[in-house]
Amino acid sequence: MFALKTLRPETGAPVFFALRPMASGALALALAVTLSACSKPAPKVDEVRPVRAIVLSSSNVDVNAEFAGEVVPRVVSQLGFRVGGKIVARKVDVGTVVKRGQVLMQLDPQDLQLSQAQAKASLASAETNRDLARAELKRYQDLRDKNFVSQTVLDSKDATYKAAQSNVDAAQAAYRGQANQSGYASLLADVDGVVTRIDAEAGQVVAAGTPVVQVARSGDKEIAIGLPEDKVETMRGVKDVVVRLWADPSQALAGKIREISPVADPATRTYQAKVTIPDLPQARLGMTAVVQFASQTAMPQIRVPLTALFNEKSQSSVWVVENGAVQRVAVTVGGVAGNDLLLSSGVKAGQTVVTAGANVLKPGQKVSILGTGLAPMAGSAAPAGAGVAK
Repeated sequence: MFALKTLRPETGAPVFFALRPMASGALALALAVTLSACSKPAPKVDEVRPVRAIVLSSSNVDVNAEFAGEVVPRVVSQLGFRVGGKIVARKVDVGTVVKRGQVLMQLDPQDLQLSQAQAKASLASAETNRDLARAELKRYQDLRDKNFVSQTVLDSKDATYKAAQSNVDAAQAAYRGQANQSGYASLLADVDGVVTRIDAEAGQVVAAGTPVVQVARSGDKEIAIGLPEDKVETMRGVKDVVVRLWADPSQALAGKIREISPVADPATRTYQAKVTIPDLPQARLGMTAVVQFASQTAMPQIRVPLTALFNEKSQSSVWVVENGAVQRVAVTVGGVAGNDLLLSSGVKAGQTVVTAGANVLKPGQKVSILGTGLAPMAGSAAPAGAGVAK
């Protein structure tokens, strides 16, 4: 005989069992199974899934986009010499503020001065011939009055004088033109502005018309931005344009789209747009700026990311977080705006919607919002880690 001692599950009192030797093995196994069945089962713990979520908000903004750009001048002049020659002096550097009429570069004027002297000598010769022809004409007029010469001879002298006068006029025009050519040896700024580029240096021989200096005209400035091809027509009709300089983001400048290039840039494949801004001292050339586009709709809209949508049996729905658990709510998609969906019914502003992890959820699933560690409670404020859909 063997005695087996165990405890009662209800009271914990000891209980003794008498076992025969031959059946002790089987009875001990049966008794162990019975006692294990009497023990309390382990409590079931609900799985809490981490998700990302946003708090919905409604607005009348239809197009709300931002593009980075650069402050550029509206008018840029490519200046070059009107005559060819060798550059002997450069008077400005990049960034120099110049005034109208200021000398920027100079050519070697020696050849031009020699040509001007030649033109002056030709003018003097033509004037001498004219004076001689005029004196001859005067003498022959006197002789004609006394009937010493025929009218034919007088007409010949008159024609000679007129030809000499024409030669003088031509020589004077040539001299004035050559004088201008000598003046073109100095490249002058034709506007007030800033030198933005220099393409030639002293000692270089340039041809007439070759750009050597670039001057940005003072006045209205613009913001040059690149629009993607799917936004060109949308942005063309936007009237509310705000420009903020990176150096002073607190100040908003009213902008206006002046032009949009009809051809895409071959390198970036974007369409360059020019947004005019007021001429303010703080807006310097080359500064970085952000251009914001916005337009209003008649009815408020609720936007959610594409990842928030959950499709099952041809029904679109989203997971709404309430009391730390999710519930599936059917929604109606009213349209698409970029990477967002426009919801026309099913949800309202202030609700918290799951944006990541929607495919692994089930109704009543406990969740925790990433970034907070806590599930949002009903009626509570938006969690710190939640975003706001615009």
